[in-house]
Amino acid sequence: MTEPRKIIIDTDPGQDDAVAILLAFASPELEVLGLTAVAGNVPLALTEKNARKICELAGHTHTAVYAGASRPLMRSLVTAEHVHGRTGLDGPDLPEPSMGLQDANAVDFIIDTIMREKAGQVTLCALGPLTNIALAIIREPAIVPRIREIVLMGGGYFEQGNITPSAEFNIYVDPHAADVVFRSGAPIVMMPLDVTHKVLTTRKRVDAFRSMETPVGDATVQLLDFFERFDEEKYGTDGGPLHDPCVIAYLLRPELFSGRHCNVTVETASELTLGATVVDWWGVTERHKNALVMRDVDADGFFALLTERLARL
Repeated sequence: MTEPRKIIIDTDPGQDDAVAILLAFASPELEVLGLTAVAGNVPLALTEKNARKICELAGHTHTAVYAGASRPLMRSLVTAEHVHGRTGLDGPDLPEPSMGLQDANAVDFIIDTIMREKAGQVTLCALGPLTNIALAIIREPAIVPRIREIVLMGGGYFEQGNITPSAEFNIYVDPHAADVVFRSGAPIVMMPLDVTHKVLTTRKRVDAFRSMETPVGDATVQLLDFFERFDEEKYGTDGGPLHDPCVIAYLLRPELFSGRHCNVTVETASELTLGATVVDWWGVTERHKNALVMRDVDADGFFALLTERLARL
């Protein structure tokens, strides 16, 4: 039997982060070594609490949760309560967590874990701004050749941006951290808006979670009902895009996704396009291809996987 893939989930929950974490917990192919919280959708004090709430919802109180960066490398924090609500997990009435936060810092945990495990064993699943991962790379560059992959939700190219005309939220919050990560030389898989905007939480798909009649199924419905209201109004669609679970789904069923290796460069200087991911999709430069950039997804297959797995919790 194949050994589970070892992952660290770096996250800023977020309703879609919550669904991604639940998917990972429901999948025996993955071993979640820990959750590392970063400021993003809401401030760090809420993201680390939300991570613990999700662990308890899933019955994974043994999973260690670490708090990391409370602000971006070089900018003031931008948050998204207008999307995720005051708590970041508005929707379900989840109880205050009883499990504790780890004493160690998230950045130290990332470094120590990657250096302790065999080289090429640990995958970093980045669901929020890349501050924690960039700090780990800056503090200990020796982790880079030991990372199996960094699979991240962030950026956009044909779809461009969702927080500014040219920038996706996770990259925009800390473009300098994203620049560090994309320049690092670590293997990167990028799930941009071009993919995540194709996995919509339609009424039929949400009803599949409703029919589970379990605490996890009910909480998922409540999370999605709150989360999708913003994007339905913004995009005029039936349902909103379910961004972060694409990262975990890729680890489980990579054949659901397709894309190509490209150079990705992050804009850090321009006020107009700050945080833009410049993707050389057509290979018009000679810049090194530093990321596998996804463009398409089997949305029905994605939701079939998500529904089947969450029903296990």
